[in-house]
Amino acid sequence: MAEPQDMILPLLREVRGDVGEIRAAMREGFTRVDARFDKLERRFDNLREAVNGESVLGRYAAAEDEERLEAIEKRLARLETRS
Repeated sequence: MAEPQDMILPLLREVRGDVGEIRAAMREGFTRVDARFDKLERRFDNLREAVNGESVLGRYAAAEDEERLEAIEKRLARLETRS
């Protein structure tokens, strides 16, 4: 019968090789995932810029309407105090 150390060392070498392969596969996988995240982050940045641009334009248009509404409310308040 073989000595335990004669059985363990070959198994450990095999495990070490398998762990090296797993690490290489994980690195490759993480590289792909990182690339996808980078692509998504760029798309989100573009969308955020577009939304911010539209919201500034929307706020400008809404401010004009807000001024008109305030003027109407002031006139209504004056009419209500007359009565």
